[in-house]
Amino acid sequence: MQSLKEPTEARSPSPALLLPVSVVVAARNEERNLPRCLESLQGMGEVYVVDSQSSDATVEIARSYGATVVQFHYQGGWPKKRQWALDSLPLAHDWVFLVDADEALTPEVMEEIKAAIRDQRYDGYYVGLQMYFLGRRLRHGDAGFYKLSLFRRGKGHFECRLKNQDTSMCDMEVHEHVVVDGKVSKLRNPLLHHNVDSLSRYIRKHDEYSNWEARVWLSGEQSYAELPPSVAGSQAQRRRWLKRKLYFVPGSPLLFFIYKYLVRLGFLDGVAGLVYCTLQAVQMFHVKAKMFEARNRATTEGSASVETLVADSAARDVSRGPEWHA
Repeated sequence: MQSLKEPTEARSPSPALLLPVSVVVAARNEERNLPRCLESLQGMGEVYVVDSQSSDATVEIARSYGATVVQFHYQGGWPKKRQWALDSLPLAHDWVFLVDADEALTPEVMEEIKAAIRDQRYDGYYVGLQMYFLGRRLRHGDAGFYKLSLFRRGKGHFECRLKNQDTSMCDMEVHEHVVVDGKVSKLRNPLLHHNVDSLSRYIRKHDEYSNWEARVWLSGEQSYAELPPSVAGSQAQRRRWLKRKLYFVPGSPLLFFIYKYLVRLGFLDGVAGLVYCTLQAVQMFHVKAKMFEARNRATTEGSASVETLVADSAARDVSRGPEWHA
């Protein structure tokens, strides 16, 4: 178990030195990642850790760093964790910064945020992620991406791609993106993103993601009304456009692997790059397989929509207990 440190004076900067930014950190069983994340957030105006009933030392670690811990109990549907936090928490500042527990700021990002929130031209900022996977920085394989993580309070919200969700699909937004009502820009410096330190946990988490994604793609165009797929749009829209094209092509998981590993030079990242690109392709295969399963059951049972059958199948798996996912 992660050892707990006592809060030090260095963790409590003078209020006059704090950035007027409210940080929301989404967490569940993050005792390994959370100290690095919270250490990097010292200097922010306030930090909320929104937890999902962690069974490890996540809560104790968060409190030791002076963060306010709030528990989120997901019962299905919408909103999920981060949108619920935006709707429910008494955020004190005009700027909100969304961070995952496996992410960390650098001093360069902190300085850039300090300047960005003073710029009256923009209401939101995309922040890049510098990916670390199995202890190695990934420089290729299309691993890096941008998230719209910093925005004025009240100006940003998560798109809702699927209202009829359940607890088999992760209690946090998966590939829903923040939409900002106003002009946006990009920060130059990236966050550090330590994507995985346990492949078993990575695989379990992405099983939930594939339940959600299969349901989304079977829902059709209504699932991306706010951010439609577009080759000329944002990075999120371009990736969505590519996936929409690939999902309905025979052998697309193999094509996706070739794209990431060869075309996008993932092989230059060594074994970590090979594992990452392979798991990304396997994830696509899982989504397609679950879509096929739902359509097949819809044909044979005839009484429910394919979207409902994806949810029913996932819910039955969850009801079998943790060993079903082991």
